[in-house]
Amino acid sequence: MGTVTIGVSIAVPEPHGSRLQQLRAGFGDAAAHGIPTHVTLLPPTEADSAVLPAVEAHLAKVAAAGRPFPMRLAGTGTFRPLSPVVFLRVVEGGTACNWLQERVRDTSGPIRRELQFPYHPHVTVAHGIEEAAMDRAFAELADYEAQWPCTGFALYEQGADGVWRKLREFPFGGAVVPPQADRLDRGSLPIR
Repeated sequence: MGTVTIGVSIAVPEPHGSRLQQLRAGFGDAAAHGIPTHVTLLPPTEADSAVLPAVEAHLAKVAAAGRPFPMRLAGTGTFRPLSPVVFLRVVEGGTACNWLQERVRDTSGPIRRELQFPYHPHVTVAHGIEEAAMDRAFAELADYEAQWPCTGFALYEQGADGVWRKLREFPFGGAVVPPQADRLDRGSLPIR
């Protein structure tokens, strides 16, 4: 059957997603138009295409156990000098993202993956570009803010052309962001 490159992420919704993608391209990041704006739950991972049905079944179970939670981005951060990345910080929703990524990669499931770096939820706005452009991205987006109710995540596949395409969405088991959702990141987990 062959090998595919997959990833799992939370999409940054419109109008924020397109706007951030345009800004990323404007900073000189050539990969910007092939990567939908997102918060990663599973980084690019090679898998046998025959395993995709099991992956989808596993992700459906993970999503069914979750419930909507608030996501908020505010300000910039960087992984430099360790990694040439400037990102928007996830200031609300990070605990829920961590909970999700642990379950996506759970050793009992079909996506067993060790991470190169400790998990840190973020939205990349510049990657692998000139230092001056990285500095510009960091400064220009320092006051950027966006928020939305996160209601699920999606499985993506990277095509031979380098473009990431959504294969399937996985909505959470609960359909409504609960009134207490603003407290989720202050100690409780997004599970029923």
